[in-house]
Amino acid sequence: MLKKSSLRLLTLILLATAILGISCEREKPANTQEVRFVVEKGSSANAVAAALARAGLVRNKAFFLALLKLRGLEDDIKAGTYRIPGGSSLSSLLSILTEGRVSQRRVTIPEGSTLRTIAALLEDAGVCESPAFLDAAGDKDLAQALGLPGSNFEGFLYPDTYVFPEDSEARKVAERMVARFFSKYQELSGHAKPEARVLLDQVILASIVEREYRLASEAGLIASVFKNRLALGMPLQSCATVVYVITEKLGKEHPSVLYYSDLKIPDPYNSYLHRGLPPGPISNPGQEALKAVLDTPKSEYLYFRIKDATIGSHRFSKSFEEHTGETIPVKGY
Repeated sequence: MLKKSSLRLLTLILLATAILGISCEREKPANTQEVRFVVEKGSSANAVAAALARAGLVRNKAFFLALLKLRGLEDDIKAGTYRIPGGSSLSSLLSILTEGRVSQRRVTIPEGSTLRTIAALLEDAGVCESPAFLDAAGDKDLAQALGLPGSNFEGFLYPDTYVFPEDSEARKVAERMVARFFSKYQELSGHAKPEARVLLDQVILASIVEREYRLASEAGLIASVFKNRLALGMPLQSCATVVYVITEKLGKEHPSVLYYSDLKIPDPYNSYLHRGLPPGPISNPGQEALKAVLDTPKSEYLYFRIKDATIGSHRFSKSFEEHTGETIPVKGY
């Protein structure tokens, strides 16, 4: 008797599975266009089913829930932002949501980008909102937890091409970019990060070199000029630091040309007014700039100026006499 009951139950289950499977493949959602669909963290299966129905991705909420339960997937729906193809069957929809096939966003961060620029690029790419990223990158506790020597992430967000889930958590995006920085730093230096002050000074100088060089072959020489000036107690006199003050500190438009009055802007980042390195990085340096600072060629140069603006080459000088009589190169910052 027990065996017959078990057999009937098994038959009913198999029949129900077959019917649901066939119906699932036959039923198409009313919406035939791609739909952006968000599953919030902690959402119940019932809440997700209701949202799917409202979005026109399923016609029958109860049917979706029954299929979910039959397959034992009630707790397997993954949070995230999805792009559901138009006309997806329930079976496909179920697979997308339970396998966590969230929408991915590709973004390229150019070398020398500032924190504010990176935040805008991430928002434009649909990775995360700019204010949220700026908040995360300005979190002193998070910076300390990640081993950053400064108070924010400027200089340590490695410029590269990334693929992030759409609507990512800003904190995770920042953490990944910092992890990429330290990975690249170790690759270039051959060792783990040094003492905090040493690391910060290296990154500050690399961030200036990044904004000054145009030809990779000259990055090392530009780094040598700045190191030589620092050793002699000379001000760096980098136009890039002045541009940083204008755009990032004062919030003004990027200048097409610098005037002598700009060189007198009272700010600790202005390397025309203050000797030594500025308080922090002025950009997020890439491989060439980091390499130039970590392995700087020896030279006696103390000055450089633009030689060919079309290709961005410079002429390097050992004395002020060689350097005098030239206009300040500012275009292209």
